[in-house]
Amino acid sequence: MTEAVAERAVDVPTPDGVCDAGFFYPGDGKRHPGIVLYPDVKALRSAVLGMASRLASHGYAVLAVNQFYRISRRPVWHPTFDMSHQEDRPPAIERMKALDHAKVMRDAAAFVAFLDAQQEVDNSAKLGGVGFCMGGPMTVRLAAAAPDRVGAAASFHGGFLVTDDANSPHRLLAKTRARYLIAIATNDDENAPQEKTVLKDALDAANRHATVEVYPGTRHGWMMPDVPPFNPAQAERGWTAMLELFGATLR
Repeated sequence: MTEAVAERAVDVPTPDGVCDAGFFYPGDGKRHPGIVLYPDVKALRSAVLGMASRLASHGYAVLAVNQFYRISRRPVWHPTFDMSHQEDRPPAIERMKALDHAKVMRDAAAFVAFLDAQQEVDNSAKLGGVGFCMGGPMTVRLAAAAPDRVGAAASFHGGFLVTDDANSPHRLLAKTRARYLIAIATNDDENAPQEKTVLKDALDAANRHATVEVYPGTRHGWMMPDVPPFNPAQAERGWTAMLELFGATLR
């Protein structure tokens, strides 16, 4: 059963500045488990805020963040931004690369502290994280930044989950105590078929409960309702899996 949702724009203090975000929660006056929502490269926008509101309607206090706040408050990009456009791709890649491990970890700790300070958040419950595209690995770093608080993390068509870097997300799993849902796009798996095996092996070695699955017939970005790869049927499947993860872990 879904709840009526309240919302407010918030500014989250971080060691590097102020992150603008949307905060969504059931309007029932009760406390609910907190979740950090990390957008894809298109950043915080109306489609993402709608997703945060939908998640909140299932009984969660959701903080949807602008991961590019160091560069600009939202809107981060122009209205027709598209990673497939020649003029848009280079600056997007540059901004993604600038968000290194240390910055994401500092941000994650700040987001956890913000949620724990809100009267709408149940501090006795574990926190969760969900991320899309570049936000996928950020959920692992969230779990590593606050292992005692973060109980579940979901990554949809996440990029750079397995890299050669010493702080690659798959190498951080042993530092976390979360359960995971890692949902992979078909074309991402075709481009890097070994990554799912590396992730599964790392999760097993860390003794982390996880579901790692390739979603059939999907392209990178299939969860996002405002991009061409959007796949309604598989997106609903992703929503069901995510809600099952959070329902089993954060309550």
